[in-house]
Amino acid sequence: MKYKIKKGDKMKNIAVVLAGNGVYDGAEIHEATLTLLAIAQQGAAYQCFAPDVDQAHVVNHISGEEMPETRNVLVEAARIARGNIKALSEYNAADYDAIIFPGGFGAAKNLCTFAFDGPDCKVNPDVEKAIKATVDAKKPVGALCISPAIIAKVLGDVTLTIGQDKGTADALESLGVTHINTTHGEIVVDEKYKVITTPCYMLDATITQIADGASNVVAKMLEMA
Repeated sequence: MKYKIKKGDKMKNIAVVLAGNGVYDGAEIHEATLTLLAIAQQGAAYQCFAPDVDQAHVVNHISGEEMPETRNVLVEAARIARGNIKALSEYNAADYDAIIFPGGFGAAKNLCTFAFDGPDCKVNPDVEKAIKATVDAKKPVGALCISPAIIAKVLGDVTLTIGQDKGTADALESLGVTHINTTHGEIVVDEKYKVITTPCYMLDATITQIADGASNVVAKMLEMA
């Protein structure tokens, strides 16, 4: 599924919100990069954003152990964005056609605290503001992997997917969410809020399956924008 560019279409501009750099404590790099690729391949532009806050913690990606360091989410996310990134506090929904959140544990640790607190989690104020502003402007919101948990906490009565993990799905449904089980590349669309979600690495996935999911979410976002 790919968005078809029509002659005379104005190039659409998508905000991509990153949660750091690295699956265990930041943005999942495959999901982030393949989201950027999907946007470009489908004829749109992107601008990366991240909150200018300290990470919840830093994880050694070889051992999985926590490290005695402090890192900044914006500074780390700039690695993926090749330095072309803005603080999420600068996001203005009027300037973009849609917003998308790749996954990775950072989405559930730095953008919100779902990884630590489950349904009682708190959402970063800039993240919550960006989601609400986009929804109020009736523009699409995309979310990959675990990042739909953020959408669930902010919006409540939204239909979405995180794949097939019953424990996570049950936790989200306690927030008022309607969860739909999905497999690789499948998307769930909430027409009311224009929210599009896909499971990505919430399933045991290959990088090509991640590309399918990212591409399908982006295509639907561009169609709805």
